[in-house]
Amino acid sequence: MCKVASSLKPCYKLSNWRAYNRSLVSRGDITVWFDEDVIDQWEHDNVEVRAGHPFVNSDLAIETLLMLRELFRLPYRQTEGFGRALVKLMDVDVAIPHHTSLQKRAAKLGITIEVARPESSIDLVVDSTGLKVYGEGEWKVKKHGADGRRTWRKLLLAVDPDTHMIAAQSLTENRVHDGDQVGPLLEQIESDVGTFYGDGACDQWKVHDSLAEQEIEAVIPPRKNAKIKQHGNSNEKPLPRDEAIRDIRLLGRKEWKQDVGYHRRSLAETAMFRMKNTFGGKLNKRSLPNQITETAFRCKILNLFVTLGMPAFLWN
Repeated sequence: MCKVASSLKPCYKLSNWRAYNRSLVSRGDITVWFDEDVIDQWEHDNVEVRAGHPFVNSDLAIETLLMLRELFRLPYRQTEGFGRALVKLMDVDVAIPHHTSLQKRAAKLGITIEVARPESSIDLVVDSTGLKVYGEGEWKVKKHGADGRRTWRKLLLAVDPDTHMIAAQSLTENRVHDGDQVGPLLEQIESDVGTFYGDGACDQWKVHDSLAEQEIEAVIPPRKNAKIKQHGNSNEKPLPRDEAIRDIRLLGRKEWKQDVGYHRRSLAETAMFRMKNTFGGKLNKRSLPNQITETAFRCKILNLFVTLGMPAFLWN
């Protein structure tokens, strides 16, 4: 495939179409099987003393079933039935949890996004999007207007542009500012971070100061009305944000973005597109703790999809 918009734009060609096509087909393969290690750890050890009836299923068992639920977009009851059918086909004698147990345990699971830690530092491209919780569809809003029950959550993704893996994610209420979640995103990453690519929402001094303390290069476009904080004749070390403002005044915003490689951040938007294309733009859970677990599963599944294969392009 080769697309040419104009003579000024480069031509790109997909060089691994067959392998990438097989990976896309594999994403829908339903020949799933429980690993032997999962079966061995299916029952809860109940080491910790707790009030009430002891757990029957381990967190790993709950996580396995909930991941299947998210992958195939199943309600809780159908997830229970899917698990019962699967263990019956495998001829394995394990207890499948009740659908109410799946729902209650989901809010308390600490899901981590499994990403292989690289030997060197990684870069991060960050972007946010909204996921609807409940409300009318687009047709109803256009036809009759929106009512007061529409609400949504804000999802932030930190993506490694070299591997396309989601390194960290954060789900918050819609009133939380993007800049307030930069710290929680970085806390989830065990690797060293070299460069942080963010949009104008991250243009806050607390974000720049936090990145500077961790010796992370910040590629964040200053606001159009941004002012220089530290005078050029100061004996202090120049502030990267002030230098960016000066370069933009000299070169222009478009040329500055090209020089610093800011358009690399579009890979985070691509990850957002993959998530919404795979799971839709709506959250199924109603409570925020369950929604956090839900988006963590989605990120984990997308990372597994990436390991199956990604497109490779040849540029001319």
